[in-house]
Amino acid sequence: MLERKCLECGQKLSGRKDQKFCSDYCRNTFNNRLNEDATKYVRRINNILRKNRRILAALNPSGKRTVDAITLAEEGFNFHYYTNTYQTQKGNTYFFCYEQGYSKIEGNQYVLVLKQDYVK
Repeated sequence: MLERKCLECGQKLSGRKDQKFCSDYCRNTFNNRLNEDATKYVRRINNILRKNRRILAALNPSGKRTVDAITLAEEGFNFHYYTNTYQTQKGNTYFFCYEQGYSKIEGNQYVLVLKQDYVK
């Protein structure tokens, strides 16, 4: 019979036949190491999205406001990252970072909005 060993530390396993780790520590360490590369990427993207959301929220405390692109850029806003889009019946596209949204209007102007319940 083959001796079963912990996938992380190699310690002999006893107990359930489908057991892969000797402890929660070994299981967590194994999975954290396994997902490390993806986690770094996801963490970087989430940090950008959170920063974008904070910028929009700070510039739009009342729920609707117009700002120029320079103001957003000076704050460090990254236009390449957003969580979702919404297209109105008139054809305007709003980009959202969670509940905070923006849409380009004339020139370098953007209207900042707060997501409404009817926006899915």
